[in-house]
Amino acid sequence: MSEPDPPQEATDQRLLRGARARAAISRHAVDVASLEGLTGLSIGRLAADLGLSKSGIATLFGSKENLQLAVAATAREVFLDAVVSPASNAPSGGARLRALTEYWLAYVRAPLFAGGCFWAAGLADFDSRPGPVRDELIRHRRHWLALLTGEFEQALAAGEAPDLDPELAAFQLDAVLVAANTALRLGDEDTPEKVRRVLDGLLTPRRQADER
Repeated sequence: MSEPDPPQEATDQRLLRGARARAAISRHAVDVASLEGLTGLSIGRLAADLGLSKSGIATLFGSKENLQLAVAATAREVFLDAVVSPASNAPSGGARLRALTEYWLAYVRAPLFAGGCFWAAGLADFDSRPGPVRDELIRHRRHWLALLTGEFEQALAAGEAPDLDPELAAFQLDAVLVAANTALRLGDEDTPEKVRRVLDGLLTPRRQADER
């Protein structure tokens, strides 16, 4: 005779506990990955760090690849909350680009993740490793570049920038921010001001640049 199904409330509570455990493990794993790369993650390492059983973590994630994907999703949520969402309160165009840059600098300078920018570390780790994890990292990068490009387009339309190529300007700003992550990790405290100067150069209307 089969056992009766557990009450719905008990099932819901178990699922909720599982979701909370998964979120807590993923958040710690983001810090580990920001320091050691996504390839440095292992279920055994996380179990030892958090005092959990390997079997319990394996049950929650199923595989190392699933764990890596969950970590990337968690890192994206944290990044959106820390950088993109608050910057959206600024007017589109130049003001929002400056806000995005300032929130990004705060995100890596604190740092929000133990090793600085998770995406800088993750992309370097997976740029030559085809598969779902690389695809997820690329998806985030494309969204970020599209956001910057759109704001440069708005700045150009409003006369807040010289006759620039918005896509190229987004590429340049992103490259500077990635370099800034490394510089800050190495203790260059002048990095934020250097980043601001680069953005100022991109956003200086041509007539103002000619007058200097």
